[in-house]
Parts: sequence; structure tokens; C-alpha cells
Amino acid sequence: MKVFVGVSGGVDSSVVAALLKDQGHEVIGVFIRTWQPDWIECTWRDERRDAMRVCAHLEIPFVELDLEQEYKTGVADYMIREYKSGRTPNPDVMCNREVKFGGFLNWARKNGGVVATGHYAQVLPPHSFAVSTPSKRGRYPHLAKGVDNSKDQSYFLWTLTNDQLKDVLFPIGHLQKSEVRKLAEKYKLPTATKKDSQGICFIGDINMKEFLSHYIETNHGDVLNERGDVIGTHEGALFYTLGERHGFTITEKTPDDKPYYVIAKDIDANTITVSQSPQEQKISNQILLIDCVWREEVFDKKYTAQIRYHGELKPCFVQGDKVLFDDPDFSLSAGQSVVIYDGEVCVGGGILSL
Repeated sequence: MKVFVGVSGGVDSSVVAALLKDQGHEVIGVFIRTWQPDWIECTWRDERRDAMRVCAHLEIPFVELDLEQEYKTGVADYMIREYKSGRTPNPDVMCNREVKFGGFLNWARKNGGVVATGHYAQVLPPHSFAVSTPSKRGRYPHLAKGVDNSKDQSYFLWTLTNDQLKDVLFPIGHLQKSEVRKLAEKYKLPTATKKDSQGICFIGDINMKEFLSHYIETNHGDVLNERGDVIGTHEGALFYTLGERHGFTITEKTPDDKPYYVIAKDIDANTITVSQSPQEQKISNQILLIDCVWREEVFDKKYTAQIRYHGELKPCFVQGDKVLFDDPDFSLSAGQSVVIYDGEVCVGGGILSL
């Protein structure tokens, strides 16, 4: 096949390109150029240089694809808008939807190829899993977790549709990270010992509060207890996620001095409410999802839901756009991605609407 590999300048995408070339595919390395704020130290040129070195080492073509507008509109502006509204978006999910499997995939299709990335996830063929009820699984490939549980990125990929998935490859999803490093050494890749990138997708290692402070005017506000008493200060209500227990200051200490958790926030009043016993709060065990994507038919059976990356898998039932949990979760925040699994298969998900 003609495969356009998203080469980021990191070790994972470098190994993907090497493996696919070894398998006899026509491989083209594509470096995706995205928007970056002018107040952040420029790093994309260094990443592009590393990506070019990998392509030269593997003797494959190198292409630079400008998706600056797609990133600015679909990821950065979306993220800022959601935080302004008091919600908690996931920029990595939006980056995959709008850039890697939006603009990049569309471009690859127009140029007669499919895309491959270094995500730790798997695209498995139809009939790969035995199921107790009929479903779409006999007709479509399905998205499954990566074998390396510590690196699995299927959570960030829930927006992929069946139509998109048929033109997507995740060549290292069946490998452990340690195996990927060994392959990088075997192929003598220039990025073999390069550290993994951290931070916001494509922007890099920067604190979310610092990023948002350049686009959203915030003021310090009051921290309240369950009775409404002022017991501390915070840096701006929109920065906080329900369940968070860091980033605010408690000035009125208690004798037992247990950790406080954010249980509510009021954007208009610029206050957050905290509790030392969040599990005692009366909350519903039912949530509503919007912008849902379902790759599999959802039946009246037990699934598991993941609410944050590497978060606990919670037993649930799915009824259309509603998710019913066995045990309610006080830390659910509007804007978060809720991803549904049937065993190892990611059947889809949606964005939490509260």
C-alpha cells in the first residue's frame, strides 16, 4: 500500500515508518505543521529536523503538511472556548479528530493512500472477537486497546468512525514500549534514544493554566466549604476540574487536615466548593453524552467507561446517549471525554454534558 506516516520526530513514529518499509509498503513520511503561539519557544523546527533525519536514514520521501488552521480552529480555539464556559475539554482527543484523522487523513486519501501513526492502539479485523450478541463486528474493523497498558492511547481515539478506521494503521499497537525502543536501535534510527514528548498535543511541555492565562482573563477567587464559608483562595474557577485536589490554598485549617477535593465551581461568581468527604455528595449515577461516535452496536449488557486518560474503568450500561454507572462518580466534569469499552474493544464514546 501507499502509506503516509505521520512522522513527529519522536521514536514511536520513526519505528512505524521503519516497520512499514520493511513490510514492503510505499512509505512517505509526513511532518504535520500546526499552529504554535508566538509566546512559546519554537520547538517544531527541531522536531521537523529529527523527522527529516529519520526519513533520510530510511531513504523514504519527506513531506511537510501545513494544518495550522485546522489546529488553531479545531483544537486551540475549541479548548479556550470550552474552558471559558467552565467545561474541561481534552485537547488530545480534538487533535486526533481535527488534525491527525481529520486534515491529515483527508489529505492522504486524496493522494491515494492510508495513514499510519505511532499511537499505542490496535485496528483489528472483523470477526476478531467472539461476541454473545450480533453486532457490526462482522462487517467493520474495530479499535482495540494497545497491548502495553501503560501506553494505551485508545482513549484519545474514540472519535474515529468506521469509515476512517479502515484507512488507518497503528503498527506498534501490539508492542510494548520497551520493544519499540529495541526496534529503534535495531534500525539505527536517529531518534532511538530520544525522550518521549509531554504536554499539550503539538504544543509541548507547558502548563495548561499558563497556556490559558494568555487567552482568558482570570482573577483569584474564594474557596468555599459545603456550608458556603470562605476557607481559602484559588487562581480562577475555570482552571479547576471536579475531583481535583491541587492548585488552591486552604487558609482555614481543620484539626484532621484531610485533603480537600473540588466538588463544584461557579464560573460567574468565580468560586469553587471543596469537600474532605466528596464521596458523600448526593450525585446521580446517570450521565448524558453529546457528539457521540459508536463503531459498534450497543446492547443491554455491561460495559466499562473510562472518564480520563489512565483513569479507572467503571462498570456501566449504555442506553443511546445515556450512560448508567453502578457507582456514581463525584469527579465527573462537563466537557470530558467518556469512552466506552467492551472488554478490549473501544466501541465509541462521547463528551459529557452536565
